Amino acid sequence: MTQVTRDRLYRRHRFPAEVIAHDVWLYFRFPLGLRMVEDLLAARGINVSHQTVRLWAEKFGRHFAHDIRQRSAGKLGDKWHLDEVVISLGGKKHWLWRAVDQDGFVLEVLVQSRRNTKAAKRLMRKPLKGQGHVPRAIPVSYFSSEF
Repeated sequence: MTQVTRDRLYRRHRFPAEVIAHDVWLYFRFPLGLRMVEDLLAARGINVSHQTVRLWAEKFGRHFAHDIRQRSAGKLGDKWHLDEVVISLGGKKHWLWRAVDQDGFVLEVLVQSRRNTKAAKRLMRKPLKGQGHVPRAIPVSYFSSEF
């Protein structure tokens, strides 16, 4: 009988890697709390405490984020845009700017206490430098003639 080799990262865990990965994905991908993830798992017959979900998120979250970044490197969409949302932090109004590709992958994020559109437009430069090539479509109103 052959023993299935497991990734070293998941050694000494009671649940298989697929269950842990799904739990961490649920927690980080959707606006769910630890107890909500616990309830979703319980509905599927997996009894895990919210503390376990928290520990998994701490341990595996960085690893999963690194893998996602590596897989998506150079594979960003060819249409980018800038999202602006007004949020409240500590009872004060702030502006959240996100550079996003057509698939919803967030390229860069900026939070400002005062609305500064010029600084937000500069936000797009960093992903442009890292991409290596200019995307097919960026709304013209974002940039001056320098791009």
